[in-house]
Order: sequence, then structure tokens, then C-alpha cells
Amino acid sequence: MEEDKVEFEQAGEASASFQGERRKIIQPASLNDPKLAKLKEILVGWINSTLKSEHIVVQSLEEDLYDGLVLHHLLRRLAGIQLDIEEIALTSAAQTRKLETILQALNKNLEFDKKPEPDTSPKWNVKMIHSRDLLATLHLLVTIVKRYQPDLALPPNVSVEVISFEVKKSGIKSDKQIEFITLQSEDADGQSNKEDPIDELLKLDAHKVATVKKAILHFVNKNLSPLRLQVADMEKQFADGVILLLLIGQLEGFFIPLYEFHLSPDGQSEMLHNVSLALDLLNDKEIQVANVDPEDIVSQDMSATLKVLYALFKKHKNK
Repeated sequence: MEEDKVEFEQAGEASASFQGERRKIIQPASLNDPKLAKLKEILVGWINSTLKSEHIVVQSLEEDLYDGLVLHHLLRRLAGIQLDIEEIALTSAAQTRKLETILQALNKNLEFDKKPEPDTSPKWNVKMIHSRDLLATLHLLVTIVKRYQPDLALPPNVSVEVISFEVKKSGIKSDKQIEFITLQSEDADGQSNKEDPIDELLKLDAHKVATVKKAILHFVNKNLSPLRLQVADMEKQFADGVILLLLIGQLEGFFIPLYEFHLSPDGQSEMLHNVSLALDLLNDKEIQVANVDPEDIVSQDMSATLKVLYALFKKHKNK
């Protein structure tokens, strides 16, 4: 079709180097999808948080992962695999060799060598990653997250419109299709079947909710007792962020300087500052809390407050 030929011209020079291969290119309109932008933002934040101690900072998934350095560090950090390869590869040939070694190790660790079926084969390869293929890079990172960081909340049902093409001597064969990057099963109403544990809890009988709240409250007060603090009303006493920050400091073993937050917050803006800092600290410590905004805590939303406390409880319940 003429329309497909026009749109395919975006492939440009890249198509020539992939003769005989089937490739996919994301349509420009899909690149502006807010869900795709959110997924990229979360993945960048996750990489930077995971590799923070190694002083590696990623800004662009396409531009910062193609040479293998970041993937090498992720493999070492997440899977404990140390490869005998050069740390920094400067030439294209060296980068390709490095990527081949890394992806072989990753694919083996992800058990793709045990999945001969076409539908379960990797959606990436050395050439794709090295050519800064965003779609292949996203598929790779999402698979790594699902394997090593399953608690990380990725936006569900992220999809893009792609042109799938194959370059042959006789010309270019192409067609459009929708490809999903993240999937999540849905029921008839379009809602996720997998709900947050706290959302599920709040649907139970009142006495069951009270039992769980009591257990979490006991955990909170036990860990605040060295500070001679006591919580009786979770919604109200965590709303200004002060006790939440002190609890995080106690559990994670660090002191938060008093100049970093408002010990006696005056007004909603200072309360929001405190709660935002608390959620940032949780993120830095890779304690994932899904669908909670600072405004939720400040407004004394029971569900949001319980989600934060439950995340801390789940990590430190044996303390």
C-alpha cells in the first residue's frame, strides 16, 4: 500500500543493514503515548536505583544501553554473574562482542535456552540492542524486571503500533500491527485480576481488616518504641509524614537530618513535602508501593497509608 510505503521510509538507512531479517519499527505517534512514557520513566528509575552504588546514571534507554556497559552491571548485580569481558568497549566491533557475551548469559539465566517454541523466543538480539532498537530494549528490560524484580509495578497493557518489515532483494514487505510490551490479564470489566493485597483486604469483613491493622500497628509501635513514640490512629498520625519518616529511618538504619523535613509541619505544603520525601526514600530502598501519591497520605486515605505500612512490614516483619 502507498501509505505503508510512505510510513516505512522512517526506516531509512537502517533497513539496508538488516536484509533478510524481519524487523519492527515503532510508529512515531506511539512514541508519544503517556503509558509508554511512564514505562520508560519507571525503567530508567529502576536501573538508576539498582546501580546507584556503582555511580551509573541512565538517562536514555536507547542511548545508554546499546554498548553493553549498563546491561553488564545489571547482570552482575541482579543475577550475581561476573563475566570476563572488558568494562568499557569503545569500538563498534568490541561493543558487539561484549553484547553477544552478555545476552548469551542473560538468555541462559532467563532460561530462553529451554524454550524452543517460537512464541517464547527472545524479542531482542545483539544487532537490535546495538542499533538502539527501543522496542527490543524495552522487551529485554521488562523481561529482566519480571525475572529479578517482580514486585516492581510496571504500567499494564502498554502497547505500540509498529511497522513490521522484511527486507528482501526484491523489495520491502511490510505491515502494521499492535505489539504489547507489558501484559496483564483482565476480567470482563477491563479491570486487573491481580489486585493490591491491601485493596483485597479492605473488601473483607471488618473484623479481618481490624486484625491485620492491629498486626501492622503492633509492628509500627514495636519499632518506634526506641524513640518513645506511640501510634494509636494510623490515618491521622501518619498524615503529616513525620512519624513515617522516623519509622523509615529506624527500620532502614539511618538518620534523616532534621533540616531535610519539617518536624512540626505548618500547613499542607509542608506535610506534602514530608510525605514525598518518605516515598522517595522508600523508592531509593527499592520498597515498592504501587498507586500511592503523597496527597493520599496527607488526606488520611486509609488504603494508601496501609499500603505504605504494609510494604515496610513485609520487608522488616522479622525485626
